[in-house]
Amino acid sequence: MRTNILTPIMIFMTRYYNILRNTSRKFSVSILLKIFGFSLITGLVLITGSCEKQVLKIGSDLLPNGDFVSIHSSDTIRAYSYTMYNDSIRTDSPSTSYLGQIFDPYFGTTTAGFVTQIRLGNAFDGVPITVDSVKLVLKVLSKNGGTSGINHSISFYEISDQIYNDTSYYSNTRLNLTKFKLTNILLPAFKVDTAFAVTLPGNGIEFGNYLMRDTSMLFYSNSLPDFRSYFKGLYFEMDPSSDPMLISLSLLSDQTSYYNFFTLYGHAADGTSKQYSFILDSKNANASYNRFTHDYSTATIGDKLIHRNTTYRDTVSYLQSLNGVYTKISLPGLEKLKSDKTLASMAINRARLVVPFKFTKTAGTYYATSLPLTLRLRYKLSSGSRYDVPDYLMAPSLDLAHTFFSGAIDSVNNVYNFNIPAFVQGYLKDATNTVRPEVEIYQADGLKNIVFKANNNKSPVKFEFTYTKF
Repeated sequence: MRTNILTPIMIFMTRYYNILRNTSRKFSVSILLKIFGFSLITGLVLITGSCEKQVLKIGSDLLPNGDFVSIHSSDTIRAYSYTMYNDSIRTDSPSTSYLGQIFDPYFGTTTAGFVTQIRLGNAFDGVPITVDSVKLVLKVLSKNGGTSGINHSISFYEISDQIYNDTSYYSNTRLNLTKFKLTNILLPAFKVDTAFAVTLPGNGIEFGNYLMRDTSMLFYSNSLPDFRSYFKGLYFEMDPSSDPMLISLSLLSDQTSYYNFFTLYGHAADGTSKQYSFILDSKNANASYNRFTHDYSTATIGDKLIHRNTTYRDTVSYLQSLNGVYTKISLPGLEKLKSDKTLASMAINRARLVVPFKFTKTAGTYYATSLPLTLRLRYKLSSGSRYDVPDYLMAPSLDLAHTFFSGAIDSVNNVYNFNIPAFVQGYLKDATNTVRPEVEIYQADGLKNIVFKANNNKSPVKFEFTYTKF
């Protein structure tokens, strides 16, 4: 059936004649059709929306309220960033040991050294010997800084306190030394990941005689005072230089070869050659630990990190290698959410921290190409213990470990992303109140530093949070 609609000309339509002086009937009709078409489309949209709402409501009164869920997204939970520092970090039995200094214009000067026992590699045969020389062999894993042509040297000192594998040691553990030391040991030119020999002053004869001064102690025992109580160990450091250099090595045994050791050469009274090794990376592990100190006063850019360990909300926060400063992110809005009894039945759909970092594209001014590839998050209990967030261990398979958590750099958007729904869910369900609504960004290893945008910065840290209420 076809319906004809007669449309009379209304008074408002005559305006087009007066204003535009257009006497064309076609023009007036086209304007009318446009208005009519727009009105028709608007009406259809309103009717359709009304129908959809009615369809969605059909049967809703037949179901109990408990059968409904609602999904909520909150952008009101602010993330606040703070720069923190703790000079007492546990560093015993490290996977990597460091030696030297490193300078950063934002972070100042970091100095690293290590303490370790040495272990006699082969049993002493009881024959008195004359020491001819001692050489030190090292295998450097990495080198940071150090200009070609500049000589660097190291020193080592005997420690006076015995150290143990089952004891905790920290980056600021008090260091007590004897009077024995060898200083200004010149490092030769070397290649990274290649073993090289270091010549000790005076061919190392003084050091060799000191080790062999009481040959009755050249044995090991778990019940009697042995070599470890007789010669307790060494503290290694790199001598200060106008050209800072930091090297790394491993004191862990690979169970196949030794890479870091002293070799003592000598001869018996009848001229027979004798040789003994005193090993740093022995198969029976030596006790060892790293020492770090940070001098922020030497920084040449920024505020020399004067706001560390305060509640000051700077526009940036910092993360440093070698147990330096780190960033704490506080989420106080989660505490309020936890106290809301109406949210007792809640599942976390999405909880992600998006942490932007500071960089400058201009060459030579900042870290555009020298940022950590991955970072990690830990949380702190009221007891002071720290653990990685549980999301770090979540993965669909071992070969995809940590892919859910991420923590990887996004060099397109200039951010690090951290997925933490398991941590947030655990915090909300924790009835003991031993977990705080805060996490710490840290770097497990590596020598790269980073500056984050934070708080009142134009692009601060964001907490993306979505949950389902049952």
